[in-house]
Amino acid sequence: MSNIVVLDNGGGLIKAGQGGERDPTTVIPNCLYKPLSSKKFLHPSPLTTLSDEIDLTSAAVRRPIDRGYLINSDLQRDIWSHLFTSLLHITPSSSSLLLTEPPLSIPSVQRTTDELVFEDFGFSSLYVAHPQSLVHLYEASRRPDSVLSKTQCSLVVDCGFSFTHAVPVLHNFTLNHAIKRIDLGGKAFTNYLKELVSYRSINVMDETFLIDDAKEKLCFVSLDLLRDLRLARSGNNLIKSTYVLPDGVTHTKGYVKDPQASKRFLSLSNKDHVESDSMDKVGERKKADVNKNEIDLTNERFLVPETLFQPADLGMNQAGLAECIVRAISSCHSYLQPVLYQSIILTGGSTLFPQLKDRLEGELRPLVPDHFDVKITTQEDPILGVWRGGSLLASSPDFESMCVTKTEYEELGSARCRRRFFH
Repeated sequence: MSNIVVLDNGGGLIKAGQGGERDPTTVIPNCLYKPLSSKKFLHPSPLTTLSDEIDLTSAAVRRPIDRGYLINSDLQRDIWSHLFTSLLHITPSSSSLLLTEPPLSIPSVQRTTDELVFEDFGFSSLYVAHPQSLVHLYEASRRPDSVLSKTQCSLVVDCGFSFTHAVPVLHNFTLNHAIKRIDLGGKAFTNYLKELVSYRSINVMDETFLIDDAKEKLCFVSLDLLRDLRLARSGNNLIKSTYVLPDGVTHTKGYVKDPQASKRFLSLSNKDHVESDSMDKVGERKKADVNKNEIDLTNERFLVPETLFQPADLGMNQAGLAECIVRAISSCHSYLQPVLYQSIILTGGSTLFPQLKDRLEGELRPLVPDHFDVKITTQEDPILGVWRGGSLLASSPDFESMCVTKTEYEELGSARCRRRFFH
């Protein structure tokens, strides 16, 4: 039995490790970056190690995957090569690879991927899986008594870095005809936050890493948009939060000024209609003090994830998340629909925004027939969930027989080999 490498090759993060383990060996950003202090592009260090020594202010970034498609295979080869030799310490020629690929991928990208795996690295065999079917597999094995496990079907809502998919899964196969996509993910949210901050206070259009961090620490999903907009306008302290920018001397990373205060918005449960005298007075928006090394975030905190529910805010002619789920489920056989509504799983890094699940439940309920139950579960670790499913699949006894070997690839070519994975 050869060594099996499980590689969840995301547009934002690569999760990689040995099949059969509980957690990946390493999680690294799928990019190269060039800090201002460096002449050349560098490999990011794994997320588990604290890389405080590198100042990423205004660092340039190169990513091999754009909008979910592999567009730069030379760059991906460079990143994988570093991953396999320096981080995983494996020999591809004596290893199998379980690789994830987003649904609805195009043949030219699949061909490029296969060439990377077999021709550049020389892996002995390959299995390509949709991330969503791995999430289903993991959840079904973790909760053997659930509806999901008994009926073997679920609807996986995957909000990643490049985009968001609503994917019905039946017996570990994705129902491709019913998959719905919204072209919004972590990258778009960070870019939108950059625009809002740049427009209102200081220019942060080049600060990808900084604003990414601010987004992860401070953004949340509003449960009552109009109320929260009013509160933000009145300068209410429940919503305002301050993010301190790095000064390059004492600290090279940004941080939240008062982390406890930044969680106050959680007290705004649906019931509270915070009526106070201050509601009527519209706070004057103070002109940003350019010398002050911090940015105040108010309504930006919830307007950024709001776009997932209302893509029209960004001028996108696409349905919001709740409607996207309903469309995906409605495209399935009527026998499956009640079960799918009971087994909605949220996965992917962008589902980590606080209150996202509550908001989604509130928006779905009116769209779903009354006699259907709606049950949404969040994965315990939305970032590692796909990898854990892959690790589980890799340790199953018939995994080897599901793979395509290097010899088969050389005889039959990419397109012919691909037919094995998704049928």
